[in-house]
Amino acid sequence: MLKITMYSSADKVAGQGVGSAYLELVRMLRHYFCDEFDIKINSYRQSQISHYHTIDLPFYFSTFSKRRGRKIGYVHFLPETLNGSLKIPQPFRSIFYHYVIAFYKRMDHLVVVNPSFIPKLEAYGIDRRDITYIPNFVDHDHFYPVDLAEKKRLRAKYHLSDKKFVVLGSGQIQERKGLFDFIKLAKQNPDVQFIWAGGFSFGMITDGYRELKRIVDNPPANLWFPGIVSRQGINELNNVADLFLLPSFNELFPMSVLEAFSSGTPVMLRDLDLYHSIIAGDYEAAKDVAEMQTKLRALIDQPSELARLRQRAQAASAKYSKEHLAKIWHDFYLAQAGMNHD
Repeated sequence: MLKITMYSSADKVAGQGVGSAYLELVRMLRHYFCDEFDIKINSYRQSQISHYHTIDLPFYFSTFSKRRGRKIGYVHFLPETLNGSLKIPQPFRSIFYHYVIAFYKRMDHLVVVNPSFIPKLEAYGIDRRDITYIPNFVDHDHFYPVDLAEKKRLRAKYHLSDKKFVVLGSGQIQERKGLFDFIKLAKQNPDVQFIWAGGFSFGMITDGYRELKRIVDNPPANLWFPGIVSRQGINELNNVADLFLLPSFNELFPMSVLEAFSSGTPVMLRDLDLYHSIIAGDYEAAKDVAEMQTKLRALIDQPSELARLRQRAQAASAKYSKEHLAKIWHDFYLAQAGMNHD
């Protein structure tokens, strides 16, 4: 059996996509390949593959041991993608950003969740041949569409009117996620129910914490912040929503979007270049909050366009399912371990 050790602390902080992606991968590998892969978590045993999901300092020191085998690094962020997420004063910010790249350079191979990050890693001096693109995925057993009767029951559970148009966003509450634009849209559309599922996963060092906390504690009447929500809760909220809206200024490949797709929920996103290579045509694109406002009102008035977006979400969901990604990860690990396979 191929010995694979996963190194991660991502699941220690609730409500962040890195943790979701890591847990989905481990579950999928153990489900499909329990006879081929011997997977351990945060163990310092002899391994053929050591897969690093987070960049903890003890993990960095562990890379100098020959017992780690082939070292694989999962690139969930780059220094520039942290802007607007965490408030780190200088000179500590520069030191941390340097450490991020130093960690990636300790790896034998990197996996990116978005191909747009390959040239950016090259600019840091990492060889393109040492980088592989493998997208995130979600489990359809946990994220799935429900029928109209269940939608009605869920709306009642969350005290939402059947007649209200519901807009859902999810992710950590931080400036980078475009929360201020989401709040502005709520204020501009008092007839629409807005929900943001997520919390301050990193507390007071979150960028924009003080101002966002003030709004979260006293939101507009049509904006609900339920806090960090369970996987089941996210699926339920996606199903009660008419539209999933993520106004982020910077992302890699947000799990929240895949979860919305998997639930069959129409999606609107800020039109970022990094989405173009992975989900072009599968979402409604808006360049700024003014265009989001215009397109939101158009979707409310045009159910046929909303239905088209729902079909696009379902088509995108099939591309990023665990069934499709299982073979990709299987072949990747065997190739990295130098094992022949059919």
